[in-house]
Amino acid sequence: MLEPFEQKALDYYGELIINKHLIHDAGFGARAIPTYVGEWILSHFVEDGRISEVSREQIAAFLGKYLPAKGQKDEIKNRLLKLETVQLLDDFSVSINLKTGQRRLRIPLLDINDAFVSESIVSENELLVTSGVWGIGSLFYVPPDGPKDKGQVWMREFKPFQVSSVDLDYFKECRQHFEFDEWLDLIISSIGFNPRSQTLRQKMILITRIIPLVESRVNIVELSPKGTGKSFVYDNLSRYARVVAGGKITPAVLFHNLSTHAPGLITRYDVIVLDEVQSIQGDSAGELIAGLKVYLESGRYSRGNTMGTSEAGFVMLGNITLDEHYQPIYMDEGVFREIPNFLQETAFIDRIHGLIAGWEMGRVTKETPSRTMGFKGDFFSEILHILRSDAHYAEYVSQEMHLIHCDDLRDHKAIARLATGFLKLLFPNIKPTEEQFKEFCIKPAVELRQRVRDELHKLDPEYAKVAIGYQ
Repeated sequence: MLEPFEQKALDYYGELIINKHLIHDAGFGARAIPTYVGEWILSHFVEDGRISEVSREQIAAFLGKYLPAKGQKDEIKNRLLKLETVQLLDDFSVSINLKTGQRRLRIPLLDINDAFVSESIVSENELLVTSGVWGIGSLFYVPPDGPKDKGQVWMREFKPFQVSSVDLDYFKECRQHFEFDEWLDLIISSIGFNPRSQTLRQKMILITRIIPLVESRVNIVELSPKGTGKSFVYDNLSRYARVVAGGKITPAVLFHNLSTHAPGLITRYDVIVLDEVQSIQGDSAGELIAGLKVYLESGRYSRGNTMGTSEAGFVMLGNITLDEHYQPIYMDEGVFREIPNFLQETAFIDRIHGLIAGWEMGRVTKETPSRTMGFKGDFFSEILHILRSDAHYAEYVSQEMHLIHCDDLRDHKAIARLATGFLKLLFPNIKPTEEQFKEFCIKPAVELRQRVRDELHKLDPEYAKVAIGYQ
């Protein structure tokens, strides 16, 4: 039997809704595809919300045809060498080389970074040159003309896996038919979590995780033990998020590569996620942290003679140790003491808008994944992306939010951006009651920033202890 929010979701959003649990029964196995791509595949083979044996066979046949295993790459290259046309499902992207005037196609499954693609395909799929696009590409091989020439792989056709259009006004309008609890559960299910297994506070933490996807230039940190699903939503919900896991992060990767003139990640994605932040290494010259501080404050970056701006937000995810009471072992000294030294600088932390208490989330279990209806991933990610540029929400927050004991400009900006994100996600029709606005937009935003201020005071007494309030 369907939950009330599920029935309403089907009634008002129809084919934009999918049973989120189907992805776990579809037989994708170890296939390295995001959830939103899997849901796109499911939507073409599933009828009446169930996977029949016929559907299962069709899905298996589809995957076998378009998504071979990584170990089969030489077999596929051999087919290209025999001048066969090969169709692959992959995360294609295109880089532009102004010196040579060429477009270079990246085909991850084949470990190819220098294939060719026509101008028309790029023009019809502009995301290829920004965040990249999952889709089916038809590839063929052009042999070399002479001994000094090189063979070339070309893309002949491309079919993207994404919605062609989104009716944002209809999405907003239908919000009025849901009670707050029903809408909250629909959003929680849409991002892949089971609303029945989460408390209200945990649901609000999950909502906080996706604020940087819906509000521009929001910077948050989440610290928690391993296994709490911190990076799941960024890996599986939106192609506009890019997860960078551990290792050495360079200014060339983030901002601009001076050698290749390739734009950095912040120019191509809505959100940059630094996962396993406790293992990230900075550069010896300190250029990374200096560039990050400038960018997090102003949205501007510069490398060499290249200067620019971006609206990308930053999410930093770190593993910390808890005591027997499930609290951070460094709660009194400061929870940031377990992250790299170069990220412990107070001037850097002050530019973080909110600190998520990830230690309040339980470990992921078999009950954690959603078992209910939710928005299809590709549709919901487009909604979040489009809402980033809608200024009506910030205007509402500016008029209705009244903070006290908040004279610091950074504190005020941080709370305003976070509250705007909560408003977009929970009340897209901008019709909360006064109590709902305070309880579910202002209160959690203040708490997130207050936690940052508390940690700053622990690390440096020059940061006065403040208690931010609201009327």
